[in-house]
Amino acid sequence: MESVTRAGAHPEPSVASASAPMAPDAPTPSLPCPGLVVGVGAGRGVSVGEVTGLIRRTLDGAGLSVCEVVELATVEGKADEPGLVAAAARLGVPLRGYGAAALASVAVPSPSETALTTVGTPSVAEAAALLATGPGGEMLVPKRKSEPRGRPARATCAIARRGKHGQGGQR
Repeated sequence: MESVTRAGAHPEPSVASASAPMAPDAPTPSLPCPGLVVGVGAGRGVSVGEVTGLIRRTLDGAGLSVCEVVELATVEGKADEPGLVAAAARLGVPLRGYGAAALASVAVPSPSETALTTVGTPSVAEAAALLATGPGGEMLVPKRKSEPRGRPARATCAIARRGKHGQGGQR
């Protein structure tokens, strides 16, 4: 079972828009849309700033652009979390929620006892990212935690790239 929350489009400035102008006779480049999915785990009450800051730092650290993100994915029980919904809105992408059983069926590089105890799956961020990529998806950045000052992290994220036929779905 999965659910999708459509977020309002509030696109951030594009890196491509800041590039140098092309010569008038230059062919228009055909840019592939790699279709990055960001899996997100979150504690109740997580702020949109903590989520978007983590996503941006993780993308930047991997040399990826926020403009490549096509979807956020999480566990169904957190798909209505205001910080996650607002993060998807800021990025202008949908937020998809997957059931804990579906997430638990996905092999991940960094399983967590905490996630297993709390939400019933050993992974939220990595499993959601991989599940949303569909067949042929590839984990690009394993789970990262936010680093708030003076308190424990409330957000995790992982980044996966959709496969050739990746429209997301069950793996």
